[in-house]
Amino acid sequence: MKNIQKELLVFIFSIFLSANVSCQAQKSNISESGVKIEKSNKKKKKKKRNKKVKLPMIDLSHWKVTLPVANDEGKPIEIDPPEILNFAKIDVAKPYMYIDSTRGAIVFHAMPTNSKTKNTKYTRSELREQMEPGDNNVNWTFKQGANMKGKLAMDATTKDSDGKYHRTIIMQIHGRLTNEQRDLIGEDDNNAPPILKIYWDNGKIRVKTKVLKNLNATVPEILHEDAWDDDDGFNFDQKVDFRKFTLEVKVSEGKMVIVLNNSEYKVYENVHIEKWGVFENYFKAGNYFQSRDEGSFSKVRYYELKVSH
Repeated sequence: MKNIQKELLVFIFSIFLSANVSCQAQKSNISESGVKIEKSNKKKKKKKRNKKVKLPMIDLSHWKVTLPVANDEGKPIEIDPPEILNFAKIDVAKPYMYIDSTRGAIVFHAMPTNSKTKNTKYTRSELREQMEPGDNNVNWTFKQGANMKGKLAMDATTKDSDGKYHRTIIMQIHGRLTNEQRDLIGEDDNNAPPILKIYWDNGKIRVKTKVLKNLNATVPEILHEDAWDDDDGFNFDQKVDFRKFTLEVKVSEGKMVIVLNNSEYKVYENVHIEKWGVFENYFKAGNYFQSRDEGSFSKVRYYELKVSH
C-alpha cells in the first residue's frame, strides 16, 4: 500500500513539474516574440528617421521666375533674386514652382491662364537667367560664350483631342536688343526673337532655331524680328518619354551645340548663327506650355541646372 502511495506521489509530482516547465517555455516564447516585435518596430522607426529629404542641385541666385498667374495689372507675376531663393515659402509660387523632396527636383507647373507675356498666347512657369541678380540689362553674346546643362524629366502632361501629348518648351536661348539697338530701329522694348527653343514633344526632344530670310541682310535690318524665320526643326533619335535625361547647350562664336544624354549631338555652325552674333542673349529653363486647351497642363521636373560663361 505504501509503495502504491509512493508511486502515486511521484506521478503527481512529475505532472506538476512538466506543467511548470511548459508554462515557463510559453512565457519565454511570449517574451522572445515581444522582443522581436519591439526590435522590428525600432528598425522601422530608425529607417523612417534615416530617410533623407532630397533637394535639387540648382542655385537660383542668378535666375528669376515667371509664373502663369497675373498680378493686379494683368501681367505675369515674376519673382527675382534674392526673393526667389525662398520660393517654397511664397504662397503665390507654391502651385506653380515647388520642391519634390522625394525625387530631389523643382517642379514647374503650367496651364492656360489669362497671364501671358508680350507677343505670345501661351503661359509659363519658367526661369530667366540674370547674370547680375535682379538686372535684365546684363546679358551675353555668342562671342563671349555660354553653357547650360540640366537634368530633368517630364513629370506629367495632358493629351489633345487626337490623343497626342501636349508639348512644352523646356529650354531656350532668347535674344535681346541693347538699348542702342532698340533706339536705332525704333522699338519700344528690348525684345528680340529666341535663337533656340528646345521642346519636349510627344516624348522626344525637338530643337528649333532661327534662320535669316535674306542672307545678305546687315545691321540694322537683321535687328528686326521679321528679318528672321523658323527653321524646319530637328528631332533627336532617342525617345525620353517620362524618364530622366540630361540636356546641354554649348555656345561659342558662330557655333551652337545641343547635346542629349551625353550621346547625341546637334551642331549649328552656319551663316545664320554667325549673323546672330549681333544680339545679346540669355538662357531660359522650365515649362513654357504650348497649349490653350481647356483643362490642359504639364509639369516638368528639374533635378539639376547649371550655367557658366
